[in-house]
Amino acid sequence: MAKVKYRFNAHTLSYDKIVISFKTKIKRFIALSSTTLITSVLIAVGILQFYESPRMRVLNKENERLLTQYQLLNKDLNKVEKVLGEIEQRDNNLYRVIFESDPIPSSIRKAGFGGTNRYLKLESFDNSALVIKTAEKLDVLSKQAYVQAKSYDEVMDMALNKEKLISCMPAIMPISNKSLKSTASGWGFRFHPIYKINQFHYGMDFTASIGTKICATGDGVVKEVQSIGGGYGKWIMIDHGFGYQTLYAHMSEFNVKAGDQVKRGSIIGFVGNTGTSTGPHVHYEVHKNGTPVNPQYYYFKDLNALEYEKMVTISSNIGQTFD
Repeated sequence: MAKVKYRFNAHTLSYDKIVISFKTKIKRFIALSSTTLITSVLIAVGILQFYESPRMRVLNKENERLLTQYQLLNKDLNKVEKVLGEIEQRDNNLYRVIFESDPIPSSIRKAGFGGTNRYLKLESFDNSALVIKTAEKLDVLSKQAYVQAKSYDEVMDMALNKEKLISCMPAIMPISNKSLKSTASGWGFRFHPIYKINQFHYGMDFTASIGTKICATGDGVVKEVQSIGGGYGKWIMIDHGFGYQTLYAHMSEFNVKAGDQVKRGSIIGFVGNTGTSTGPHVHYEVHKNGTPVNPQYYYFKDLNALEYEKMVTISSNIGQTFD
C-alpha cells in the first residue's frame, strides 16, 4: 500500500493530503526513465571509452598486427626497389653499353599509372596513407620489373647478334698503317688548306701514294659509289647495319659497285687526289645513327693501347687537313 503524504497548509494551520494526478505521475515516470536512460548511456560510453570489451581487444590487436605487417612489407619493398635499381644500373651501363644500345630512360622505367584514382577504395581504411603508399610502391615495382624483363629479352636478342655486330662494326683503319706514318689530320676544328679558314673536320685523313689499296673497315653493303662527289671527289659509302656507315673519299678508282657485299678488309678502291684535296690521301668518316662520330674510337682491331695513344697524339697535333 502506497504511503500517504501530507503538506502543511499555513493558511488553515492544518495538514492537507497530497493528491497526485495521473498525468503528473506519467510526467514524473517519463522524466525518471529519461534520466535513468541517459545516465546508463553515459556510463556505457565511459566504460567503452576507458575499458575495452573482449571483442574490441581482439580487433585492436588484429589492427596493430596488420599495421606492423604493412610496415614490414614496406621495408621488404624498399629492399626489392634497391636490388631492382642495381639491376637497372647494370642493364643501362654495362649490358647495353656492350651491345651499343641506348639506355632505357628513367621516365619509362618508373612511369606511374594515369587516369582514374586507382586507390580510391583504399581511402576509407584506417591508416589509409600507409596502405595507399604500399599499394603505389607495389604497382611501380611491378611496372619496373616488367620493363626490365622486356629489356633482358632485348639484350638476349642483341647477344645472339653480337658476333654479327662485331664483324660489321668499323674496327680497322682504311689503309695499312701499322707504323702510323700515314696518320694525318684527325677529328675536330682544322685549318682548311684551300678555303683558308678554320672549319670542323668530320673524319680522319690518311696519307698514301696514289693507288694504295683502301679496305672496308667492317662487313656491310656498298650503299653509294659516287664519281662526281664535289669536295669529296670520288667516294664510297658502306652501310654496315646496326646504325653504322663509313665513308671513303678522294679515291682514284673503285673496286666495288653499289649493292656489293663486302667483308672487313675487302679492297673497295684506291687512294687518289680527287675533289677538294691538296695531296693523295683518303678521307675517312664513321657515322653512327646518321651522325658523324670520331673515327679514332673504332680502330680496336688494329692498334694496342700504346699505338692507339700515339695515333691520337699524331692526329691531334696536325693543324690543317688535306681537304
